[in-house]
Amino acid sequence: MTDERPRSALSGYIGLLVGLVALAGALGVLVLGIRSEDLYLLIPLVLLLVLAVFFLAGLFVVQPNEARVLVLFGTYKGTIKHNGLFWVNPFYAKRRITLRSRNLNGQKLKVNDKGGNPIEIAAVVVWQVEDTYRAAFEVQDYEQYVVVQSEAAVRHMAGAHPYDTFEDTDEELLTLRAGADQVNAVLVDELTDRLAPAGIKVIEARLSHLAYAPEIAEAMLRRQQASAVVAARFQIVNGAVSMVELALAKLADRHVVELDEERKAAMVSNLLVVLCSETAASPVVNAGTLYA
Repeated sequence: MTDERPRSALSGYIGLLVGLVALAGALGVLVLGIRSEDLYLLIPLVLLLVLAVFFLAGLFVVQPNEARVLVLFGTYKGTIKHNGLFWVNPFYAKRRITLRSRNLNGQKLKVNDKGGNPIEIAAVVVWQVEDTYRAAFEVQDYEQYVVVQSEAAVRHMAGAHPYDTFEDTDEELLTLRAGADQVNAVLVDELTDRLAPAGIKVIEARLSHLAYAPEIAEAMLRRQQASAVVAARFQIVNGAVSMVELALAKLADRHVVELDEERKAAMVSNLLVVLCSETAASPVVNAGTLYA
């Protein structure tokens, strides 16, 4: 694979000056020939006109953040990235390629995540041409190439990771919803590999849209709510058990009251009801004894 070759060119002001001088000389010879009616002056007239056209036709301007790829009869001759007015052989084909950073706002894609759930996903990619030779000659249309490969990269990444996880595991699992920075880094790496053959540099890539598909969105929302409720209950129960354990230990250490196993069981039951209940507990005063 051939890489980009920098190319220098003659200052366009010199070429412009030579072309204008030749054109002025041709006009002078033409006026002189008309006055003298000397046919031999046609030869220098034609030569000066050809010279003027040759130099004026080779002029071109390179704008900021722009490059010109030079090709002579099918042979790559180099790339000019310097800004200004230049002159090269007018037989060179000069293809213009912009080096500006460009945004690709990807369309919403409906794909299946790693768990088989249908999701909607889209990404924004910031890219620019880094190697003009590859962009010009290694692919048919580098702009369309970026669009197609970006869509393929997003589809592949979405299928390699779950949208979310509802299971508590010791293994850290990268999910599309929770691991935003890591997912963006994975997307940049994959796009870099896919777009390298076209000489494209990926500056930034991130997800712009991520959601469950409409047909399962409501069911997944209920699942997320149920998981949140279970997690909250689990935390409440753990805290309540710890508080009951602490209360029994404090009572025993300070000899506040002597409790047998049955009284302890009743106390534990009452404390758990108070601590785990969603509503305020209503106390019941026992005027007798536990065994009455």
